[in-house]
Amino acid sequence: MMATTHAAVGLTLAAPLVLVAPELATAAAVGALAGGVFPDVDLFVGVHRKTLHFPVYYSVAAAVFGAVAVASPSTVTVGLAFFFLSAGLHSASDWFGAGDELRPWDRTSDRAVYVHPARRWLRPRYLVRYDGAPEDLALTLLFSVPGFLAFSGGVRVAIAVGVVVALFYTGFRKRMPEWFGI
Repeated sequence: MMATTHAAVGLTLAAPLVLVAPELATAAAVGALAGGVFPDVDLFVGVHRKTLHFPVYYSVAAAVFGAVAVASPSTVTVGLAFFFLSAGLHSASDWFGAGDELRPWDRTSDRAVYVHPARRWLRPRYLVRYDGAPEDLALTLLFSVPGFLAFSGGVRVAIAVGVVVALFYTGFRKRMPEWFGI
């Protein structure tokens, strides 16, 4: 799935804080957005969906920091809790998409995401056929709504920018390997 989809899902999880703890909502939003995007940094460093994708470890960290945030709520603890929650959900949900290949619509890879404690790759499920597929764009749009309605200011601008990026990426995704000579 696209990083914009992961970020929008994370932000959806943070949106209720606008009502429950408005003083912590921005920290939750920033943490969720960063955590939703962070695992994909391994596109540029290391092995994609292995180097920075930790479905188990991020989830454990989310539980620990979530408990700390409940016991001692602050912008730092809440931001970290939502960072790890969003990063864990990103890492786990990549299993439901395509493999890690450059042309995922060809379905040539059997590697969706690496599970470090098990020391093995999970096979792709293709519920989202590939990053940038129309259904991926639909998920980005759907999960952008709660955050857009709940937040204002810079968070809302980040959502709008994410939607524009997702629209562009979806429009040109299948041409990109050809453009870059891959």
